Amino acid sequence: MSHFFPYLLSSCCGSYEDSSVLEQDTFKIQTQRAFLDVYLADGSNIRLDIQTSDTAERILEVASCKVGLPRELIKYFSLFFFQDDDDGALSVVKKVADFELPYVSLQSMKELHCKLGIRKWYMDPCLDILLMDCRASLNLLYMQAVQEVKKNWVKPTEGQMQELEFLQKNVNKAKFLELIQKMQFYGYMRLDPCICDYPEEGCSADIYLGNNEINCCIKLPTKQTKEVSFKINRLRSWQVTFLGAAKDGEDDTLELKFEYNDSGTWQWIILYTKQAFLLSSCLKKMISEQMMKADKEGQEMDIKMPGSTKNSKNSSIQQKQVVHSGFISRKRFLVRPNEEDCVFEKIREEDL
Repeated sequence: MSHFFPYLLSSCCGSYEDSSVLEQDTFKIQTQRAFLDVYLADGSNIRLDIQTSDTAERILEVASCKVGLPRELIKYFSLFFFQDDDDGALSVVKKVADFELPYVSLQSMKELHCKLGIRKWYMDPCLDILLMDCRASLNLLYMQAVQEVKKNWVKPTEGQMQELEFLQKNVNKAKFLELIQKMQFYGYMRLDPCICDYPEEGCSADIYLGNNEINCCIKLPTKQTKEVSFKINRLRSWQVTFLGAAKDGEDDTLELKFEYNDSGTWQWIILYTKQAFLLSSCLKKMISEQMMKADKEGQEMDIKMPGSTKNSKNSSIQQKQVVHSGFISRKRFLVRPNEEDCVFEKIREEDL
């Protein structure tokens, strides 16, 4: 069974406190003092003196305080488990749920050689502007941007790369971030290569999540490549399915399938990836940000024209369209293969 399933079970079956206790009991780890390393994107780490029963929410607060991040900006960051391989690849395994016990989780994932790190947690790069006036948050954004260029997550042109190198050499962090926002895949979450069934079974795909899309660079059986962008506003629902327990040395088998409107026809598209829960979290985040942005724009319109009945009517129509697009009352199910009954219902973002 997946390393992360006990945490999902606990979140669905009990309270926040019960979840932490169940996780701790599951792996038989007593509450005691311990040291925990939290890594920044430049490879440096903060060593924290913690209790093994400390939640991710608590550890994020302490780590944020250590780097000088104001409390009101903590919400823009989160803890993640990641693998930084010797071959230079960066793999973000999953977002750590607020109730999760990072020390306990790392003990249960020893064979995966994971580290715990702080990364920004929003999918709209326009939100960078809210963090640029704070030195600590600016440093975190800059370190992550430099890392993503180095790890080939961002795709600058040759000329853009030269500009970035110049700004990095002169440690002009604000200008560096302003420039990188114009580059392909900045602000996206990159997943490890995986298998998909689109446009046909057995295709491999490199997946980038961001800018309200699932961008897939698909390698066809004919060795040709095809870039496909699945827009979030055409996505109606998705589900994560556990297909089977891992054999020794292999990853658990997970899939994420989403229902997509392609030229007026709804179809299910399947991605077989060990990062299915991370993918699900990113989809939820993009949709919530899109809805918040739409609500804010609607409020601004009401303020500008408070007496307009026509405006109110248009706003109502726009809201109904959002509901019909599947952004409201979304449920994600974790189901067992060949079973109609759902194991988990209404999994929250913090559970994934």
